[in-house]
Amino acid sequence: MANVGYSKKVMEHFMHPRNVGVIENPDGYGKVGNPVCGDVMEIFITVKDDIITDIKFRTFGCGSAIATSSMVTEIAKGKHIDEALKITRGDVASELDGLPAQKMHCSNLAADALHEAIKDYKSKKQQK
Repeated sequence: MANVGYSKKVMEHFMHPRNVGVIENPDGYGKVGNPVCGDVMEIFITVKDDIITDIKFRTFGCGSAIATSSMVTEIAKGKHIDEALKITRGDVASELDGLPAQKMHCSNLAADALHEAIKDYKSKKQQK
């Protein structure tokens, strides 16, 4: 896989992803997919006082999809939801020391799934 142009950080997060799993009854849930490549990402968050206290992901996809999912959970954990909402695809790719151009869409999905989970949390909070 190194021939594709993956950084050591991408390989580390692919081989040893962080925060894999499901949170039962999450405060926020986001799911996104890319029909072209088939990648699907789910993000589950637990929030206390608008701080993401726990975050898990479940991803079906390539090594980049897994690595970006893992990295976005690492970046977002412990952040205020409004700060986490500002995490961009570029932030995710940058934290992984870059992604090959043909894999940049994977980092889009990771940030998008996080944003969907936060929007879900905010929506549930408004309904209370």
